[in-house]
Amino acid sequence: MEIIHIILIIAAVIILFLIFSYNRLVSMRNMADKAYSNIDTLLQKRFDLVPNLVNTVKGYMEHEREVLEAVTRARTEWLNATNIKENAGADQTAERAIKSLFAVAESYPDLKANQNFMMLQEELAAIENKIAYARQRYNRTVMALNTMTQRFPTNLIARLFNFKAREYFAIESEQARRAPEINMKEDKN
Repeated sequence: MEIIHIILIIAAVIILFLIFSYNRLVSMRNMADKAYSNIDTLLQKRFDLVPNLVNTVKGYMEHEREVLEAVTRARTEWLNATNIKENAGADQTAERAIKSLFAVAESYPDLKANQNFMMLQEELAAIENKIAYARQRYNRTVMALNTMTQRFPTNLIARLFNFKAREYFAIESEQARRAPEINMKEDKN
């Protein structure tokens, strides 16, 4: 009779462990989905501002068509992204294009003084900060999920219920990994 109790206790512990591990994996997967959704929402906000930004600067920057096209192309790239890797690539392209746009805008004093442009620039800067934070949060969540799916014994449960490792929201190009060059010389005009 005592052996039956021991077997039942061991079976109960194993079942509780399975339930706990499965529920923890589901929670982690849902947290990763939500974190990715937050990035997507912020990118949508950024790209909703792009047409307003392009329209604001168009009149001032008639000779900078290439820069404006790069910003628009980045938006299209993001709209056509179908996975995390493409989305991260489009995000990186957009970031570079928008930085380039603001760098070129420095040459246009009337544009820099335009209230609409200043407001859009501030709004984009705020969104960029939120996107950076959301990327970090997503990658932390993915790391926790990936770790859980690879550790023993939860890896057995993950394999059994088809939990897969996720991709990080990562920077692709070597150029994007380099620190930006900063020129500290003052323009004395």
